Amino acid sequence: MASPLTDLEKRKQISIRGIVGVENVAELKKGFNRHLHFTLVKDRNVATPRDYYFALAHTVRDHLVGRWIRTQQFYYETDPKRVYYLSLEFYMGRTLQNTMINLGLQNACDEAIYQLGLDMEDLEEMEEDAGLGNGGLGRLAACFLDSMATLGLAAYGYGIRYEYGIFNQKIKEGWQVEEADDWLRHGNPWEKARPEYMLPVHFYGRVEESKEGARWVDTQVVLAMPYDTPIPGYMNNTVNTMRLWSARAPNDFNLKDFNVGDYIQAVLDRNLAENISRVLYPNDNFFEGKELRLKQEYFVVAATLQDIIRRFKISKKGSTGPVSFDSFPEKETFTVLVEPVSPQAWAITKRTFAYTNHTVLPEALERWPVGLLETLLPRHLQIIYRINQGHLDVPLFPGDLERIRRMSLIEEDGGKRVNMAHLCIVGSHAVNGVAEIHSNIIKNDVFRDFSELEPDKFQNKTNGITPRRWLLLCNPGLAELIAEAIGEEYVKDLSQLQKLNELVNDDAFIRDVSKVKQDNKVKFSQYLEKEYKVNINLSSMFDVHVKRIHEYKRQLLNCLHIITMYNRIKKNPKALFVPRTVIIGGKAAPGYHMAKKIIKLITAVGHVVNKDPVVGSKLKVIYLENYRVSLAEKVIPATDLSEQISTAGTEASGTGNMKFMLNGALTIGTMDGANVEMAEEAGEENMFIFGMRVEDVAEMDVQGYDAMTYYNNIPELKQAVDQIQGGFFSPKQPELFKDVTNMLFNHDRFKVFADYEGYIKCQEKVSQLYQNPKEWTQMAIKNIAASGKFSSDRTITDYATEVWGVEPTDLKIPPPNEPRKALEETARVLTEK
Repeated sequence: MASPLTDLEKRKQISIRGIVGVENVAELKKGFNRHLHFTLVKDRNVATPRDYYFALAHTVRDHLVGRWIRTQQFYYETDPKRVYYLSLEFYMGRTLQNTMINLGLQNACDEAIYQLGLDMEDLEEMEEDAGLGNGGLGRLAACFLDSMATLGLAAYGYGIRYEYGIFNQKIKEGWQVEEADDWLRHGNPWEKARPEYMLPVHFYGRVEESKEGARWVDTQVVLAMPYDTPIPGYMNNTVNTMRLWSARAPNDFNLKDFNVGDYIQAVLDRNLAENISRVLYPNDNFFEGKELRLKQEYFVVAATLQDIIRRFKISKKGSTGPVSFDSFPEKETFTVLVEPVSPQAWAITKRTFAYTNHTVLPEALERWPVGLLETLLPRHLQIIYRINQGHLDVPLFPGDLERIRRMSLIEEDGGKRVNMAHLCIVGSHAVNGVAEIHSNIIKNDVFRDFSELEPDKFQNKTNGITPRRWLLLCNPGLAELIAEAIGEEYVKDLSQLQKLNELVNDDAFIRDVSKVKQDNKVKFSQYLEKEYKVNINLSSMFDVHVKRIHEYKRQLLNCLHIITMYNRIKKNPKALFVPRTVIIGGKAAPGYHMAKKIIKLITAVGHVVNKDPVVGSKLKVIYLENYRVSLAEKVIPATDLSEQISTAGTEASGTGNMKFMLNGALTIGTMDGANVEMAEEAGEENMFIFGMRVEDVAEMDVQGYDAMTYYNNIPELKQAVDQIQGGFFSPKQPELFKDVTNMLFNHDRFKVFADYEGYIKCQEKVSQLYQNPKEWTQMAIKNIAASGKFSSDRTITDYATEVWGVEPTDLKIPPPNEPRKALEETARVLTEK
């Protein structure tokens, strides 16, 4: 086993991975052995690799705890405005390496573990992903927490501690099979249960009217137990908190009728209450309208609001005299119902909340049936009616009854429903989309009536990614190369990557960037060969398409390109062909039949292509099983070409696109989501842009999309579709993909055939450039240099200053080993600022 520190690293000691001091290493080894002995009750004779992971995790956690407590003390002293980020998803992935990086312990831990005769990568691989999210939205929340801590904001993430996260995906005979993600079975070393802050959440019951007003009575109570996870900022001693709620039945649950009832059954029925936090709904961009989901939503909101109000009351201001909620919006802000007993209460509510919209797909927007709300939350339904009345009583658009009907919070068509997006807009002081194009669509189309009423309420906040996880952690070779070239400050100010433009023609730098990419490809191909028993052509282009499987993301378009490449090789095996390894990965919602068929089609095509001796090493197709955060960290640094090919106007932003760009991949994509801004930053000539624009799609919607015209006029498309339809890829079941081709011909909302020709031609340009490695790498450097805008630090700074009314700070909280006086002095400096 080689030492993790090469001579070069020892000489340069780049501090983005932390300094290796002899004392540091000795202390870490001591902590490791102590935890192995006292926490895990093992010695080296019987310890397993998992024990070693837990010993290291607890050792690293020890370095968090003092900073965590000190951060909370600092917030008490300075009493800043708090930011609360409420999300049903936090897709955190693994915690160990991110914590080591943000605390500057990575190199010291590497050295300590090496001296202990263990392998750091083996230990890191033992950690389960915290898969408490489906995809982009949940991962965005995780990136935001990292940035909020790095920017010194007094911020808290609030969500649900799902016992089972996003399912583990197995591919069996080409089909997706779901397995439960029992991520907590070995325990979670990063969380701390806080039973002393447990809170009641009420459901069901009825409303009793009296002279004093309405009372919600005879409710069922579920307890919300908080579990806290530390969120360290990068090298600033700030450690914020993510608080996740777990559902617990009260001790008297179903036992009130004990004398007449069945005690055993009553205890078993406790599960019914605790099911609320049992499992994450595996739906991305689809609203199912299930009661359990509504319970989850109310559970997290009710527990969180009580917790925030408790914290507000015990803050320095709140604890010095009678509590006035007039100052609540000045001290607390939310991105996501206080009972509006008065206009004042409603004004406070609006000043406190901000709403971020994440999708324009109509099937994804929540519309809860009134009957369900009436059963589950009867008092809240009354309040929603009152809010709606107040909203409609304002002379919105006098005489325009159709517009007023559209703007109501209650939809009457096809059964009464509460439009939750409308409720969010009416109850917030700011509404934003997550990329320029998306924000324009919600202003000018989806929520046009509302934006015409209150144009100043609508904003844009383009998404971003944390460079700590998505560069330093996943691509240390590139991170260190950049640090050598422009210094280390870029880690906290990604706009500094612009300096790399000066090195675009530097042959040594081009060579170094190219070598880092090749090293990453070698490493990832070793992983692929081990997991999938395939031989990877290392000189092939790694063409990667990883994201949730959905028709709008158009994995089918990619599949048609694979078939077209295969047919070209078969037609002329001796012709020059730029070799490709096409890697597709992602999960389909378990109930989404078409998405599961698409996975089966890709694997079936891969089976034919990979087994064909004529194709050989020119083309390989790999379906990445169980795509998740920790797998993204492996594949993204090794990627040459990033596929971002959704129909224009359907992807709100995308964040995978940004991760690939930062890691030196080139993008083939439509003008959709954040691709538009990536092209603005890097120059359209440095991306492979193809296909219809939003206006073209809108025009086609008016004129009608006729798939058959494209099929009949493009011979290569016809051939590919005929092969799918005729059973070429499923000889034992020729009809297997009939519903896929039927959809493509008759009801393809996302117009795959319309962009086929442009896509194929664009892919030819990609292959052409790949034959010139120097030019390819120069374009990659231009993309890296242009990716600064897409740091979540920039996104959060924009939210902080333009929505939340808080100021980021680069002030460093004094570390735990400095006296309390230092903390008070820093607090005084910040307060005076």
